[in-house]
Amino acid sequence: MDKNNDKSLAKLTQIEEGFFVMRFQNDSAAVIRETREMSSSFIQFHFCTKGRGDFLFNDGNYSFPVEEENNILLFNPQRDLPMDLKLAPNAWLVSVVISIKKFHSLFSQDADHIHFLSPDNLTKKYYDTSIITPSMAVVLSQILSANVHPSMQALYLKGKVYELLSLYFNKSEDANSEQCPFLVDEENVRKIRQAKEIILTHMAEPPSLQELSEEIELSLSKLKEGFKQLYGDTVYGYLLSHKMEEARRMLESGKYNVNEVGLKIGYSTASHFIAAFKKKYGTTPKKYLLSLSS
Repeated sequence: MDKNNDKSLAKLTQIEEGFFVMRFQNDSAAVIRETREMSSSFIQFHFCTKGRGDFLFNDGNYSFPVEEENNILLFNPQRDLPMDLKLAPNAWLVSVVISIKKFHSLFSQDADHIHFLSPDNLTKKYYDTSIITPSMAVVLSQILSANVHPSMQALYLKGKVYELLSLYFNKSEDANSEQCPFLVDEENVRKIRQAKEIILTHMAEPPSLQELSEEIELSLSKLKEGFKQLYGDTVYGYLLSHKMEEARRMLESGKYNVNEVGLKIGYSTASHFIAAFKKKYGTTPKKYLLSLSS
């Protein structure tokens, strides 16, 4: 299912047998549609970190929306629920799909904590919506960026998806407060997310940290602290990862040469772009292009 162009990304990674994670990033101005067959033996978790997605059922006659910073759980053992996703412009979404057999094995000793796993409920359909907590937002951001060497991505994603599920089913609000006291304040979270949108919008010429803190009306120290807690990286570390991912997508699209890609993401010289790309992916942009055609 892996599909890439310079404005959208759709990737499927198998975690284990009967256990998958899908990453969708639509940075275009158009609605994109993704479909995949899905049997009734699977539980679906869909996390929208940006924008909006709509899951269509019954040939489009019924839709189940998932808004930004929200997630939905879908499980119907009585009928198949094929995935038919309409992803709005500028929307990002992570889907975790796991067979009920595999899922039950994860919680075999704690099934009473998850009521729809009980024997009485295993044959009943179950739909749920909830808010993405700050701690979950950090993990989802890490899943989307997968800021590791490509050879380590499968292992990295496996660990992160397990972490995500443990946070999803951790109903203790106090636990999140103890881990991320800064992020308990919703206004702080809003400002940090605003900072992220600003640097991505002005990717080629980002503001300085001082300018960014003034624009979002948050102190420099709180900007640094909050960004690291929410997105698992520094402001410019996060931006660099995003720029390199954008560069990779543009190269894969075949629409741009190496110099053009470097300029579009903010490098004034090709040599600086090539050095940054090699540090991130372990190869030069030119060799990466050659590997795509081999």
